[in-house]
Amino acid sequence: MAKDLDENEMSLEEAAQRLEALAAELRDEDTFDIDIENRTVHLSPPSTIAMEVGVRETSSLLRGARETVTVKMDWKPQS
Repeated sequence: MAKDLDENEMSLEEAAQRLEALAAELRDEDTFDIDIENRTVHLSPPSTIAMEVGVRETSSLLRGARETVTVKMDWKPQS
C-alpha cells in the first residue's frame, strides 16, 4: 500500500483554489485523477465517504506557535 504526499508552500489563494478544484472533482465526477509529485493517482469514490477534519494548535518556546488543519477523506473504491 502506497502513501503519497504532496507538500509545498503556497499562498492562501492558491490553497483555496486547490481545495475548490478537489471539491469540484468530488461533486462532478464518478472518478478523477489527482497529481501528487511525479505521479497521477486515479480515485473512484462512491456516493458516500467518510470525512474527518482536525485542528491542532501548538506552542513552543523554541519553534513558536503553529496551527494545523487536517482534512482526511476515505472510502472503498467503486467497482
